[in-house]
Amino acid sequence: MPGKVAIVDPRRFVPRTDSVLADPRLAAAAQRLGKARVKAAVTRAQQQARTGEIRPADVTEAAVAALPARATTLTPVVNATGVLLHTNLGRAPLSAAARDALLVAAGCTDLEFDLASGERGRRGRGALAALAAAVPAAQAVHVVNNNAAALVLAATALAAGCEIVVSRGELIEIGDRFRLPELLESTGAQIREVGTTNRTTLADYAAVIGPHTGFVLKVHPSNYRVEGFTSSASVAELAGLPVPVVGDIGSGLLARHPLPPEEPDARSRLAARPPLVPRRCAAARRCATARHRLSSAAPSPAGSCSTCVPFLPATTAPWRRL
Repeated sequence: MPGKVAIVDPRRFVPRTDSVLADPRLAAAAQRLGKARVKAAVTRAQQQARTGEIRPADVTEAAVAALPARATTLTPVVNATGVLLHTNLGRAPLSAAARDALLVAAGCTDLEFDLASGERGRRGRGALAALAAAVPAAQAVHVVNNNAAALVLAATALAAGCEIVVSRGELIEIGDRFRLPELLESTGAQIREVGTTNRTTLADYAAVIGPHTGFVLKVHPSNYRVEGFTSSASVAELAGLPVPVVGDIGSGLLARHPLPPEEPDARSRLAARPPLVPRRCAAARRCATARHRLSSAAPSPAGSCSTCVPFLPATTAPWRRL
């Protein structure tokens, strides 16, 4: 009709979802971040155009700008603190070999399949074999999520309802509010503190050992140091006590290294003959528990504590899955 003015709703100019997703930048982002996340960004940009916050022609650019450069929320930084293994900065960087292993593990692998026989295989057999080769003094090895998990398994198997003897100077707290006393008590064990903050002798441990002792725990305080008038009993000394000894080395060292010469390692601790050596792997964020029978000391008296055992035989590990 002559003189009539047609009004066009600007929302009709908002581009279709499929046409926006066809943009090469968004197609590449979908491969990197996932289709659902990219589509959600497009939907938000379309809604902004419908409410007039942006022009319909700017929908694609807005969607691209809203997406992160990488899938992770972590941001690469440079560690210039002087602390080699900085907990707040991700601890140890992964080696080239570890990164290559992650790339392999990201796809399909023979995780639980024996290629030679064509039958189902043991999960993690390669990693366990490599760990056992790295600590030949261990009778058996086991891999769990972290050092706290290793201690929980040890306390549950050896000291549920019994006492764990530990020095007052080794009741540690590390990152993320991990407190050793609370962790051990959660297993049903009771903590028997000995010595003082700065001095604990072998005689202090020996004086409290009795029929309700599950094991003696030796902890490496990796994030602090007490200096001056101090003394402590070594793992080798504690191994002479008539109860199991659990040596928590705290770090990921399998063998002694010249750069941190005072840091305990799994090989040295096993040579001192404690039955259990939990360790935290800083690079792979895994903790291996290397264990062997207690041969340098007699087991606890039979019947002294029905829920405790003197060692963990490799054939009767009480845990299979976590």
